Amino acid sequence: QVQLVESGGGLVQPGGSLSLSCAASGSIFSFYTMGWYRQAPGKQREVVATITRGGVKKYADSLKGRFTTSRDNVKNWVYLQMNSLKPEDTAVYYCYAEARTKAGGPVSQYWGQGTQVTVSS
Repeated sequence: QVQLVESGGGLVQPGGSLSLSCAASGSIFSFYTMGWYRQAPGKQREVVATITRGGVKKYADSLKGRFTTSRDNVKNWVYLQMNSLKPEDTAVYYCYAEARTKAGGPVSQYWGQGTQVTVSS
């Protein structure tokens, strides 16, 4: 069983900053790529940022320069720093992780429950 628990969402004014955290836990052999997706009302879920266990990061093109992701491989946490936030960043943000629960087992995808980020004045 794998649990991903996000924290740090909330209401912020345009131009402001917000930090999200995600704590991954459970009976895990190893975590691999982790990251963040978001889903705005009436839209499909989209990737925000991912980071490999080795620290290779990828971002949605529209978010480069404003959002930064990082992770702690010892604590199994992943973070998202969001700067210069815009109303169109309003969405539910989901933590994502790929993991094996046992050596040699399949790599499966796991999701957090989501945290609301609202950018509004």
